[in-house]
Amino acid sequence: MQLQLKRPICFFDLETTGVNIAKDRIVEISILKAFPDGSEQDNTWLVNPGMPIPEEATAVHGITNDKVANAPIFKEIAAEIYTWFKGADLAGYNSDRFDIPLLAEEMLRADIDVDFKKHKTVDVQTVFHKMEQRTLTAAYRFYCDKDLDNAHSASADAKATFEVLKAQIERYDDLENDVDMLSQFTTRHNSVDFAGYIRTNKENKPIFGFGKHKGKTVVEVLEKEPGYFGWLLEADFPLYTKKVLTAIRLKTLNQS
Repeated sequence: MQLQLKRPICFFDLETTGVNIAKDRIVEISILKAFPDGSEQDNTWLVNPGMPIPEEATAVHGITNDKVANAPIFKEIAAEIYTWFKGADLAGYNSDRFDIPLLAEEMLRADIDVDFKKHKTVDVQTVFHKMEQRTLTAAYRFYCDKDLDNAHSASADAKATFEVLKAQIERYDDLENDVDMLSQFTTRHNSVDFAGYIRTNKENKPIFGFGKHKGKTVVEVLEKEPGYFGWLLEADFPLYTKKVLTAIRLKTLNQS
C-alpha cells in the first residue's frame, strides 16, 4: 500500500553511544523519506561522536571507534541532515521518547535551532504497543511476516519501521491513513519539551513533570522560587528542555 501523505514524511533511526539524551551522541543516522507521489529517497551517515563509543553500545549496533574515526562530526553534516527533515513530518520507532529528543540536542549543539514541535510525528512503537506489545523485530515479523536482518542497523531499522507502519494501517480498521490522526494516536502525553520534563495541564499551562514541583505550573514555581531556574540551567537536563524553560521565563518577564 501507499501512505496517503499531504507532505513528505521522514522515517529515521539513530544509533548512538548510549541512551542518555543529554549526554550521548549519534554514531549513525539513517533517513527514509517518503513523498506524497509514492517516491522514496534514503540516505545513511556515519558520525564521529567526539567521544569513545562504549563497548556495550558497540555490542548492540556493531559500530566501533575505528569505524567512525574518519567520519564527520555531527556539526559538519547537521545542515545537510536538516534539509531532509525541513518541511516534512517525522516517524520512527520509539522516536518521540528517544530519537527526536536526542536529534534535537545534536542540532542545538550544532547551532541549528530546529523546532521539531512544528512537525507532525508518528511513533510506530506506540501503535505497536497499544495494539500488540512487542519489539521492532517482533513487529516486523508480526505485521510483515519477515525476519529483520541487521537489526540495530540504522538503515535496516528505519526501513523496517516504514514497512511496519504501512502494514499496521492495513491491519487495523480504526487507524486512518492520515499522518495527523497517526500523530495524535501515538502521542503519549502533552509535553512542551521532548523529554517530558515540561508538560501541560488541563488548562494548557506548562507544568513540571518531575521532581519536587511535579504538577505545579512553571510560572508559579519560578515566581516563588527564582533560584530554581538557575539550578535547572546548571543541572544535567537536555538543552531543549532548558530552551523551553528559558522561553517560558522570558515570556513571563515580558508580561509582568
